[in-house]
Amino acid sequence: MNLFRSVRAVTGASGDGAVDWDAVVEAARASTDPGPLDVSAAEREAYATDVRDARTRIRSIGDLTFDVPDRIEIQNRHHWIDANADTFRRVMQPVESHTTVAIPGVSRVVNTGTMSFMLAFLGRNVLGQYDPLLLADSNDHALYFVRPNIVDVADKLDVEYDRFRRWIAFHEVTHAAEFGAAPWLTDHLEATMDDGIEALSRGTLDREAFEELDTTMTVVEGYAELLMDHAFDGEYADLRAKLDARRQGRGPLARFVRRTLGLGMKRRQYERGKAFFEQVAEQRDVETASVVWDRPENLPTNDEIDDPDAWLRRLNL
Repeated sequence: MNLFRSVRAVTGASGDGAVDWDAVVEAARASTDPGPLDVSAAEREAYATDVRDARTRIRSIGDLTFDVPDRIEIQNRHHWIDANADTFRRVMQPVESHTTVAIPGVSRVVNTGTMSFMLAFLGRNVLGQYDPLLLADSNDHALYFVRPNIVDVADKLDVEYDRFRRWIAFHEVTHAAEFGAAPWLTDHLEATMDDGIEALSRGTLDREAFEELDTTMTVVEGYAELLMDHAFDGEYADLRAKLDARRQGRGPLARFVRRTLGLGMKRRQYERGKAFFEQVAEQRDVETASVVWDRPENLPTNDEIDDPDAWLRRLNL
């Protein structure tokens, strides 16, 4: 980790855009310890086994037809930064293309520093990621495991690494199940994101688009929690409790950064979405819950997430 090199990369930001993305990656990598990635053949096979077992269990529990991505990577933190820098760039491109500032050089340095800080923070905290590669030119999907973070968190939580790794694998495969069962979901999210970002680039706020995006992500996170509850082949209440306690125990700066990056919103999406699907499964069954992926019109509205009975009535379930 080299903080001087990171600062130098940010202050040396150049180019014509609002963000120097090469400098973003250089600064994020320089300020982040990549972590060890000395993975044995046995451990690589253990990751693959976890993913295969999760796929089999989730297919059975959710009555879903899907497969896991061809790209399954065990990464260090720098690998994750490299993989996600393009996602940041794609999301920000419409805003950049419409942005004009009075002092371009100063603004570029500030923007570059902000993006590199966000990317580095996430790179040090993400455990696993199912990536549908939104706004990419291809329809490729990928599954990432950031091994140094998984090892560190398992150690800090005082839980067995193999068990924690398996739990992370099951959670990420639930997301693969959702996008695999709903081929329309990627396009739906991309269109909603495009509408919201395009409005921001014009200096306006499309509240409807952002509410739709929040609602869809609440469904995505909530359904994943439902599948985890039914599919994981072991007890994990202690894992979740320890993770929640660790989040609550973060310092004020870390809590501020998490709020700024919307990670608090993600937790709310987990909880609200899970409550919706738990009630649906209790009144009907898990298979009924999977109806949300049949077509976009089956997604619950924002109001229906808090009133699952209304959703069941609307779909005659």
